[in-house]
Amino acid sequence: MTRWLAAAVLAFSIAGGAAPAANAAGLSAADSTSATAPAAAPPSVEAATAEVEKAIEDYKLGSTDQVRVIVFGEDALSGQFSVGSTGKMAMPLIGDVQAAGMTITQLQTEIADALKQGYLKDPKVSAEVMTYRPFYILGEVNKPGTYPYTTGLTVQNAVATANGYTYRANTKKVFIKRESEKDEKAYPLSSTIPVAPGDTIRIGERLF
Repeated sequence: MTRWLAAAVLAFSIAGGAAPAANAAGLSAADSTSATAPAAAPPSVEAATAEVEKAIEDYKLGSTDQVRVIVFGEDALSGQFSVGSTGKMAMPLIGDVQAAGMTITQLQTEIADALKQGYLKDPKVSAEVMTYRPFYILGEVNKPGTYPYTTGLTVQNAVATANGYTYRANTKKVFIKRESEKDEKAYPLSSTIPVAPGDTIRIGERLF
């Protein structure tokens, strides 16, 4: 009986000691996995370029935008037109055409459909945006404000337009809020980061 009791105590001691060791190993593994999990990478230049290309493709016309319309074979109906405060664009022959809220492709269809209503049998219409909505730049630049957008605009061009960085500026990253998005994103600041119409650019302050 004594030998049996001693064996039971020894077995219980071994089992009891193994459990904490296993738990400790389990916690260590979890901590290690958590500690080595990679942080989410900021959007790349390629991603930013794709975003801007899509923003321009999906660009919705708005008040003050300038649009060039060509009706092939009809010079009198072609020209550069402005989207008015009512969202309409006054055109020869067909009068006011709804433009605000439309993409350039939708506007082409709208004009062609209007011309088919007793004016032209099979109108061929081409349109392009000549003047987009402005961009906004704020933060650590010498002249924050609103500036005209030009095709191919980059963050560096935008900063130059705003008279350059202040001495406190963080020149490693830039924050951009797209017009169609709710929140801003941080991008690595480089000469090739593009800007879309209506973007808000923010240059942050560096940590000393």
